[in-house]
Amino acid sequence: MESPGSAEGHRQPMSKADYVYEVLRDEIRNARVPGGTQLKAAHLAERLGVSITPVREALRRLEKDRLVSYQSHRGATVIDLTDEALIEFYQVRAVIEGLGARLAATRITPQQLTQLRALHERMVTDAAAGRLDALGDLSRRLHLAIADIGGPAFLGQHAHAVRDSYPVPATASLWLDPQQANTHLTEHQRLLDALEAHDPDTAERVMIDHVRASGTYRARGRKQL
Repeated sequence: MESPGSAEGHRQPMSKADYVYEVLRDEIRNARVPGGTQLKAAHLAERLGVSITPVREALRRLEKDRLVSYQSHRGATVIDLTDEALIEFYQVRAVIEGLGARLAATRITPQQLTQLRALHERMVTDAAAGRLDALGDLSRRLHLAIADIGGPAFLGQHAHAVRDSYPVPATASLWLDPQQANTHLTEHQRLLDALEAHDPDTAERVMIDHVRASGTYRARGRKQL
């Protein structure tokens, strides 16, 4: 039985503004709404079954998240980040997630390692079965889990925020390339081995190289468009 003071017993229902914000943030983060798309409040209100007011509130929150921008006579537009922003994004990720891996190597528990290996094995199974479209989300979960283990107080939160700030279109995922998928699964294995060995230097180096390689792949893909 839940105690009177439990969080579950007093969970507040999601407001309409929160609902709109969560839907739009997820759509932008997963690039289902691509950069440069204009967001018309009236159209969004009709599509999501709410009034204009919560839509406008959600758009203001997305602007603070730097996911949309406002321009005169255009309204809200999903930010289309530049090539320079792409490079900076992966550089920041490499630093934060590299540090997360370093710290995780010093404090990871056997149970946490078992959970990470189970997630990795699921990715290996999906890759072998050709379910490449499932790998991107699983990889994100693995990376953020390591950051959360390494920096549960602050660093993990920053890793989540950075990831959410730059949408990766599903069609641009390196995991859709079988050769890239196999390479990165090998890197994940090396990373988990370093965590198990409590080797912070190797864990950090593998993570940094891994993230930078992802950035190089994305940048090359942009130039080919």
